[in-house]
Amino acid sequence: MSAFRNFIESYVRLPDEEWDIISGAFEPRVYKRNEIILQSGEICRFFGFLEKGLLRFFVEHDGNEVTKFFTIAPYCFTSAFSFRNQAPATESIQALENCVAYTISLKNADLLLELKHWAIFTRKFTQQVQYQTEQLMMEAKTTPAAERYRLLLENYPGIVQRIPLKHLSGFLGIAPQSLSRIRKNYIRDLRK
Repeated sequence: MSAFRNFIESYVRLPDEEWDIISGAFEPRVYKRNEIILQSGEICRFFGFLEKGLLRFFVEHDGNEVTKFFTIAPYCFTSAFSFRNQAPATESIQALENCVAYTISLKNADLLLELKHWAIFTRKFTQQVQYQTEQLMMEAKTTPAAERYRLLLENYPGIVQRIPLKHLSGFLGIAPQSLSRIRKNYIRDLRK
């Protein structure tokens, strides 16, 4: 769980006493490759920290799966609206690789909010997620797919080799054939 503490401490310095309480409140989880961790329509009963692996968040639209985003370890994950409101999730979460995570229930997560540094972490983390979500939405509306692919490669080196083509093309909002063409052009441009 040292990766989890390091992750929290990238936002706020954490006293040992608080870390002992936090680490005791989370339970270890192992997810198998392609396992559905949360199915759309179910209530999300966990907030998690992904220590190892890669997750995909997706929705079903007109009979097709549309990838919303990926969570790459080390990072936190949940279906936020479903978890906070204990309402049915509108998205599904899938492990794209074998994953190691630590999860906590809503009741225990709320109890941890009484810890000063945990509360600071959750506030800062939530603000960052909100900013990233706004940025993703803006890029999806204003940035061509080829440019979004380039940004993905620059910001997350090596990630595209870990994501199946159909999920990556769904995330970029293009057909798999279009993504193949973009990849070919990108490699060609690198060789110039």
